[in-house]
Amino acid sequence: MKFTKLGHACVRLTTDQGTVVIDPGAFSEPDAMAGADAVLVTHEHFDHVVPDALRAAAAANPDMEIWTNPALAAQFADLGGRVRAVTHGDTFEIGGAQGLSVHVYGEKHAIIHRDIPTIDNVGFLIEDLVFHPGDAFIVPEGPTPTLLVPSSAPWLKLGDAIDFVREVAPKQAIMIHDTLYNDTGLDLVERLLTQLAGSDSRAIRRLTPGESADLPTA
Repeated sequence: MKFTKLGHACVRLTTDQGTVVIDPGAFSEPDAMAGADAVLVTHEHFDHVVPDALRAAAAANPDMEIWTNPALAAQFADLGGRVRAVTHGDTFEIGGAQGLSVHVYGEKHAIIHRDIPTIDNVGFLIEDLVFHPGDAFIVPEGPTPTLLVPSSAPWLKLGDAIDFVREVAPKQAIMIHDTLYNDTGLDLVERLLTQLAGSDSRAIRRLTPGESADLPTA
């Protein structure tokens, strides 16, 4: 499985079974959804999905599937059965029975402030290899070789991100949701994550937009 970071929270996973893009929001690469067999969206915030862009990508690729939480799926009723609503505990296959397996975890976005309503958020574990949590620190069941860890956000405290990596205990953690900080801030986050959640057997990685990496299989 090839992993490519496409800006902020958006990633592309390329496998023999197909290509999946997760959270192609406003801070993602403009062509993030090009050639995607499926687009997975964790929640409705603009940095994770741009409705007009998603509709345009769906129009350009009639075979593209879309998976998201029920509240966001309802906003794309015009796309019909191509949009599938999923909730915590669901599993599904992208591309049919022999496709990519996905397990859904989580229900709600992390709290930003008590005065801001909490929206739906789901995380996606792909092929039991890589977990994208969206905007929450939900812990998936079982081993998770690669964890995508949010690194800058109005809702995020760095200590919680460190504890998230420790609890999931992946082989590697790749920083995402990182557009809000400049290089100085991201260097600090990477250093503290490495010091407090990394180890000789657990890498903490920060990729630049467009950079790719191969993911461990176990």
